[in-house]
Amino acid sequence: MVTVFGSGRPRGRGKTGMAHDLMQYSEMVDRALRGVVRTALERIAEEGLPGQHHFYIAFQTQYPGVEIPDNLRAQYPEEMTIVLQNQFWGLEIDDDGFQVTLSFGGRGQRLRIPYQSLNSFLDPSVQFALQFGQPPEAAGDDEAADGAETAPADEPAATAEPAASDGGDNVVTLDRFRKD
Repeated sequence: MVTVFGSGRPRGRGKTGMAHDLMQYSEMVDRALRGVVRTALERIAEEGLPGQHHFYIAFQTQYPGVEIPDNLRAQYPEEMTIVLQNQFWGLEIDDDGFQVTLSFGGRGQRLRIPYQSLNSFLDPSVQFALQFGQPPEAAGDDEAADGAETAPADEPAATAEPAASDGGDNVVTLDRFRKD
């Protein structure tokens, strides 16, 4: 179990008395946890999904390098959640992201998703979830990236709770993992 204390954000000495995080721990943790997603995808690309494992992957559709068909970008202008379970094809993994073909309306469509665009990764079969903070490129001027977050060790793991969206599709909400 990984527990991350604090955000690792750079801070000046002042109200908190903490020095700047010159080690950039939040970036290290974020990179390592995105590596967990990459390793999981590499395994299923080589071996298929073992047992009851399946993945819900939420990503920012407007993030640079995301390649999705225009009709999907219009339907999901900010965030999209895909499911890798029974019907996906051509999963290819590289250093920066992955490509996969999924069926939308009975038609296969190819998606390219950079790891940096990920908002969350969930394998509900084992109640494993990662939620990623906003990447530095997408953070506002006054807001630093949160880095990756994990559920605290003393909280029970969440299960996927589908919620109906405007289009009637099921999406997984991970609000339990969001920090205020």
